[in-house]
Amino acid sequence: MRITLSDDARRYIARFEDETGATARDCLVYDERVVILVAAGEMGTAIGPGGEHVRAVEESIGRDVELVEDADTPVAFVESALAPAAVRHVTLSEQGGERIAYAEVPDADRGVAIGTEGKNIETARTLAERHHEIDDIQLT
Repeated sequence: MRITLSDDARRYIARFEDETGATARDCLVYDERVVILVAAGEMGTAIGPGGEHVRAVEESIGRDVELVEDADTPVAFVESALAPAAVRHVTLSEQGGERIAYAEVPDADRGVAIGTEGKNIETARTLAERHHEIDDIQLT
């Protein structure tokens, strides 16, 4: 699947990579926040000591920045996209031509997985569709 980035997203990726030294794989731009998909294994570099790298990016672009770490497999990707919620297990299913990921999340972490007004689960769904052709993520 080919991903098309807006001009703003490309600028945010360039700024992120310059400030952090980490590789960005994707960028979602929302009204007050930017979500950066960080290459697998580079989350520590992206965050920096005490969070200084990601804070520098936030200051330079004037928006909150949220990071999601990329993963090689769809299951690992869904787990990463729902972090920091604890995900016990992910099952992929094909139903009616759609690929659905069922993520088992403890009751105590459901709110974290969903996020305020559903922003976390929607971000996870968008990234999963763009990178692993997963049409939906359902919490179980």
